[in-house]
Amino acid sequence: MDSSALNALSPVDGRYQAGTAPLAALFSEAALINERIRVEALWLLHLAEQLPQLLAEPLSPALQQCLAGLAEDPGTAAAATVKQIEQRINHDVKAVEYHVRNTLAAAGASPALLELVHFGCTSEDINNLSYARMLQRARQTVLLPALDAFLVALQDNATRHADLPMLSRTHGQTATPTTLGKEFANIAARLHRARERLARVDILGKCNGAVGNFNAHVVAVPGADWLAISQSFVQRCGLVWNAHTTQIEPHDWIGEYCDALAAADSIGIDLCRDLWGYISLGYLRQRPVAGEVGSSTMPHKINPIDFENAEGNFGLANALLRHFADKLPLSRWQRDLTDSTVLRNVGVALGHSLLAWRSALRGLGKIAPDEQRIARDLDGAWEVLGEAVQTVLRAAGVPNGYEQLKDFTRGQPIDQALLAQFIATLPLSPAEQQRLSQLTPASYLGLASTLARQS
Repeated sequence: MDSSALNALSPVDGRYQAGTAPLAALFSEAALINERIRVEALWLLHLAEQLPQLLAEPLSPALQQCLAGLAEDPGTAAAATVKQIEQRINHDVKAVEYHVRNTLAAAGASPALLELVHFGCTSEDINNLSYARMLQRARQTVLLPALDAFLVALQDNATRHADLPMLSRTHGQTATPTTLGKEFANIAARLHRARERLARVDILGKCNGAVGNFNAHVVAVPGADWLAISQSFVQRCGLVWNAHTTQIEPHDWIGEYCDALAAADSIGIDLCRDLWGYISLGYLRQRPVAGEVGSSTMPHKINPIDFENAEGNFGLANALLRHFADKLPLSRWQRDLTDSTVLRNVGVALGHSLLAWRSALRGLGKIAPDEQRIARDLDGAWEVLGEAVQTVLRAAGVPNGYEQLKDFTRGQPIDQALLAQFIATLPLSPAEQQRLSQLTPASYLGLASTLARQS
């Protein structure tokens, strides 16, 4: 860990810096500045193509190359240069504009061309497109791959343990048996839907001036089809065009994006708590890692720290994500600035989410079922077959089947012999009595194994 990480205020940039590095490259201050430069350069290129009459003369090859370079990679020194300008003028987006102008001037741009940098734009035209592109890249290159890797691990566990009988626990009490694989499959199916929901969120952008009406654009170039120019530019940025906005793109899609990720994170919390519980019961063993210490005083301990760490990070992520989903779509009249400082923390929320999924994945790689322990608990819970017997009685039309089983099983220990004796007294055919008496908790699995393999 370097000295900057040791002195970081946030653990996302400190203790957990290595785990969040892919997102730091997308959401750091430098990353935001560079994205703004890209958007400014793309806008000028777009204007030159769509409205060549604005230019006193066509872009020279050198200027085209300069703009294309800025749109692709602003360079390692660009962010620091922009920050120096910002310290002088106290405006972050205007500092970007000045940097682009200075770069073009050095490449031979005329004063008239320099006036077209940031033409018709409000800061939010640049900001909304920059954040949208950053969030789009984060979804495609970081978040969805993390969810996909976790889904693969879940589905592998579902298949490997599809036939391993396990006692269910509804309300914490013994309940109808399942298989370990089926429980992994349940989470996999939920997470797959959540993943698809996140992937389907349209990422919107706007480029339409101070209050969304193209006022300055129309006055400056009355005959231009500004709606078409705006739409094609937003699409050129890889986004879905939003025609109806105020000064800001209203951020509804960011709310949807954050809410979708928070829903996936909630599924992760549910899984972590269940696995923590199964480890506590002894159903799952944890593989010891050489050199690791579980407790500073109890040498035997192997704590489920990966799942605990994941649950904590999921919770932190969701606290922020839910706030974003509630707050960002709100803005007084045509614009207030309360979204600005909030948006700068989007990467922090995504960082906690990424840390959580990686911790949970690491935890999955360390656990294995204790089949003997699972079988022992299952064989000590013959009362769970009460459901099977009462349902057979219902199917046979025997009155009060449920009540008979409730009186027989509730509040008293039941074993195989006692259940067999009870079954022998029921008004069922000898064949049905024989079939029920051969049933065991381990074989009373319904279609659990089939469902586990369908995840």
